[in-house]
Amino acid sequence: MASPEFEDGPLSGYPSALRPLTHDLVAAVLAHRGHPVTADAGGALVGRWADGHIWFLRAGDDGEILQVRTVATRAFDVEEVARLHEFCNTWNHDRYWPKAFVHVDDARRARVCGEVITDLERGVTPHQLDRLLDRGISTGRRLAAEVGRLVGVERP
Repeated sequence: MASPEFEDGPLSGYPSALRPLTHDLVAAVLAHRGHPVTADAGGALVGRWADGHIWFLRAGDDGEILQVRTVATRAFDVEEVARLHEFCNTWNHDRYWPKAFVHVDDARRARVCGEVITDLERGVTPHQLDRLLDRGISTGRRLAAEVGRLVGVERP
């Protein structure tokens, strides 16, 4: 897919110039792609797809670390954690992105999560950010879809 042409707002300017990773830049790139995202209670951007939710987070002292975190919609009983660990280990062995792991919530329901983390301390161009977000979304959705196909899935 060709790099988008950005003409206004936080995306305007010299296309190959590095700029700091900001909330507005992430939001603008996602909007340009047509991804419907909203802000959660803490202000983080989140997109909702059928098989999972994807958060677009910034970490680090200056918000320079991009984290694209997927949480699969499907939940499992805590007794399924060993099987989910096996699924994640296989996933992580066979694929680079996203890193898959199991999270058990306070209600003792297990979910598979995935994350892609990139350090952008020196900055990022809109084109680079577009590619990173696109890969984070596509691989996160693929992970969530695979989780949805596991036998014995409990609906949330």
